Amino acid sequence: MQCEAGLVSITGTEEAPSKVGISVADIAAGMYAYSGVLSALFRRGRTGEGATIEVSMLEALGEWMGFPAYFSGYGGEEPRRSGASHAAIAPYGPFACADGGVVFLGVQNEREWERFCGGVLGREGMAGDERFETNSKRVENRDALRAEIEGVFSGLSAEEAVGRLEGRGSPTRGCAT
Repeated sequence: MQCEAGLVSITGTEEAPSKVGISVADIAAGMYAYSGVLSALFRRGRTGEGATIEVSMLEALGEWMGFPAYFSGYGGEEPRRSGASHAAIAPYGPFACADGGVVFLGVQNEREWERFCGGVLGREGMAGDERFETNSKRVENRDALRAEIEGVFSGLSAEEAVGRLEGRGSPTRGCAT
């Protein structure tokens, strides 16, 4: 199902596609079945009529592929496979720390970016760097951005980096592995 719905084409690394590590087609279908049952119960309560529910794993997972379809259709290119990073958001994904740990983070908007630069990286001016001032520019300059962030994180343990994320007013959250 993951292959037929196109999910494998956007999952994995640039070198190798990968299936999702959980039974995502089954879960998607189960969620649509759940909402279908609730809708049918609501209908029966209001009208006394029953309902037939049909759920397709392929159609359920196909529905979840809406973002990549829009990305391709309106962005002019297919989303690239980017491992635990994000094809259209930066910084997003794993970043190495001094102790060998990895911190996963995701900066979702410009307000978060500014607070991340000042409160977590201690580099307020970085938010205005023309290479990084908008998300699209950060995506274009992903490698340089990674080098800047890991330059700071290389002096921090994963625990210290997460502590900064949680304690400095940054809405960005991170988790260490």
